[in-house]
This record gives sequence, structure tokens and C-alpha cells, in this order.
Amino acid sequence: MSVQEQNKAIVRRFNKEFIEGGNMQVFNDTVAPDFKNYTAPAGSPKGPEGILYFFNQFLRPAFPGFTVEVIDQVAEGDKVVTRKAFHCTHKGEIFGIPATEKSVVINVIDIIRLREGKYIEHWNVADWQSVIMQLSGK
Repeated sequence: MSVQEQNKAIVRRFNKEFIEGGNMQVFNDTVAPDFKNYTAPAGSPKGPEGILYFFNQFLRPAFPGFTVEVIDQVAEGDKVVTRKAFHCTHKGEIFGIPATEKSVVINVIDIIRLREGKYIEHWNVADWQSVIMQLSGK
């Protein structure tokens, strides 16, 4: 198996087992201590602790039990690009919007740079405007 295929498998595992399943061992095995998120929101941590904050303090309280659908992956060199969708039910406040119990899809594109099987850099585009529209019905 090529390095690119191995990296794609690591990213799929991270998405299914940590992001979807909350498995901290996978997080610890996969994220390098010097990880840097180049698209973290202003004022939020840019290292590994920022990943934990985003999922445990921001996303999961609003959308517990969501699933991750990996739609496409492309790998070149040490980078993996993943187009994915989070399938959620809105059960807690997000963006000031109280729980609606609506089903929501969050579309995301990630670029992950890996070194020796670990995440070291991240760039992301998520369609939050669409999420707000799905929740508000506008």
C-alpha cells in the first residue's frame, strides 16, 4: 500500500473513530503534539487542544451522536483532501439558535498534512451558512 493510501486510511479512521465515535485513543495515536490548525476560528487554540475544544465543546453539545460520511478523498504527497458530510440532529444551542430537533447536514472539505502517520497541519472549509439556513428554515 502506498504512503498516500495509508494516509487516506488514517484520515478515514480519524473521521469515523474519533470525530464520529469520540475515541480518544485514536485522537492520541493520530494527532502530533506540534499539530497546527491554520483555519481555527480567531481566538481559539490552534494546536491539538483546539480539535478537542471544537468537537467536545462546540459541535457535540449541539449535535450529539452525529455521523460522518466520507464522500471523496484525494491524496498527493503528504496531504489528504477529504470531502465529507456530518449528518446531525440539532439537540443543543449553536450560533445562538436553541435546539430545533431538525436533521442537518454539515458539508466540510478538509486538507490534512501528515507526517509519519500523524496529523501535523489542517485547513478546512465548512458550510456554516447552510447549517444556519437549515436550522432557521430560511
